[in-house]
Amino acid sequence: RRKLLDAIAELNRLREDEVGDPEISTRIAAYEMAHRMQMSVPELTDVSGEPKSTFDLYGPDAKMPGSHAGNCLLARRLAERGVRFIQIYHRGWDHHGGLPGRHAKIAKEVDQGSAALVLDLKQRGLFEETLLVFATEFGRKPDFSGDGRSHHPVCFSTVLAGGGTKAGFVHGKS
Repeated sequence: RRKLLDAIAELNRLREDEVGDPEISTRIAAYEMAHRMQMSVPELTDVSGEPKSTFDLYGPDAKMPGSHAGNCLLARRLAERGVRFIQIYHRGWDHHGGLPGRHAKIAKEVDQGSAALVLDLKQRGLFEETLLVFATEFGRKPDFSGDGRSHHPVCFSTVLAGGGTKAGFVHGKS
């Protein structure tokens, strides 16, 4: 890959010398940044060097790639490296039925991983410079119909933490 990028850069430099287009040097820089990012991924995603205390905090699922706890741990590792925007999804949360059987398990996954991320950022001095946004797809109606509940299209819940936000502030109601 390095040889290929070097060859592309050389061709781009020749073209830049020929036409004088500054976009070409921007393109070369973008390729180089992409390469550096790709080369950093294996080290970033290898959590085997994390201390036991980290896995005690995030829970055993933090060792499982793709789990919510694992993604929260990766978010902390990305924040430590100066990544400016990190987005985490919990794909198994949107339920319309079977709630009593599902919510306890999934709430524990989300609660433990999310709380661990907040605590971990605080312990590392990153909390005040990191804005955490916890948001729902949209609200839910409090009424139960069977073992599920319906969407509330005019209600949206968001919790902000860190990044200098004011603790305990509430805006609006549902």
